[in-house]
Amino acid sequence: MSMKRIRPVLVHTQEAPHSGWKDKILQGHCVSELAKLPPASVDVIFADPPYNLQLGGDLLRPDHSRVDAVDDAWDQFESFEAYDAFTKAWLLAARRVLKPNGTLWVIGSYHNIFRVGASLQDLGYWILNDVVWRKSNPMPNFRGRRFQNAHETLIWASRDKDAKSYTFNYEAMKAANDDVQMRSDWLFPICSGSERLKDEDGCKAHPTQKPEALLARIILSSSKPGDVILDPFFGTGTTGAVAKRLGRHFVGIEREDEYVRIAKERIDAVEPLTDEVLRIAAGKRAEPRVPFASLVESGLVAPGTELTDAKRRYRAYVRADGTIAVGDDAASIHRIGARVQGLDACNGWTFWHVKRGKDLMPIDELRRTARERMQVAAPA
Repeated sequence: MSMKRIRPVLVHTQEAPHSGWKDKILQGHCVSELAKLPPASVDVIFADPPYNLQLGGDLLRPDHSRVDAVDDAWDQFESFEAYDAFTKAWLLAARRVLKPNGTLWVIGSYHNIFRVGASLQDLGYWILNDVVWRKSNPMPNFRGRRFQNAHETLIWASRDKDAKSYTFNYEAMKAANDDVQMRSDWLFPICSGSERLKDEDGCKAHPTQKPEALLARIILSSSKPGDVILDPFFGTGTTGAVAKRLGRHFVGIEREDEYVRIAKERIDAVEPLTDEVLRIAAGKRAEPRVPFASLVESGLVAPGTELTDAKRRYRAYVRADGTIAVGDDAASIHRIGARVQGLDACNGWTFWHVKRGKDLMPIDELRRTARERMQVAAPA
């Protein structure tokens, strides 16, 4: 496929260091442009580097028609040593801009992913998962000499071994997977149909355009709204388009004039989703801890308030120190709830209720009110 050169477009390029670099396409070599970004400034990196496919000659179908494969100069390296040197250079540059709790995703095929994985470990990254993208509509193996290559591999890694606070939206991924843990094998079709960008000759605008659904899964699983997503091999801007739609900032680095033009037009047309739609599902573990005593301290429950169970069988009263008492026996809401029932354990938040008019309300509702107040009071 021959790409028609269209006049270069003006893109955000400044002398190092970059200023106002968020939501921009930086045109240039990935290593040099990464060096211009502030250190520890990026939450997530998605990298789709050259695969170094080592194709020898044209790839033909059984009818002798030519397959539109990846034969661009940017995917070609003189040797494995040259490819390894390039890989380590961009991984080092990427590690510098990644926040201590940030993570990196890199995708590849059997041609390169093992070499990339070794370089990741050599440079101090810590591999969290490898994820198999299983293609529902893969390209056939036309020569019939190998298995059909029906997947690509993603590596998800933290910046270093001791990074414990990286983002993983476990509850959201589980909910999206019908309340079953999200697995590390993902089924998506390759980019095709109306999503596949074409040049003015009707040919693929980019030979390795990734489906937006794949990027959405990556971004939704490992980032939060407002985070910065960087793609050092931006191509036609899939990462930027998805990041913008999902309420994240993006930074793209790309050398080719034509790809920059396409990516800019594509991203400009994207409308971000609303904050309400982008709210991330979170389990109890992700919510701020609210002790019962804080409800007393904030006035949501007054000392002396009577608590009862839903069937009004047991009664306790609230003490000023945040314990509750039955007679002379005072302890936490959980321990007293267990004692009055003769049980080993009890969830006091759902067991104990407080009167609201003629009705009873579980004190867990008051805890929810306390959490909402904490969120409003938190600095932006």
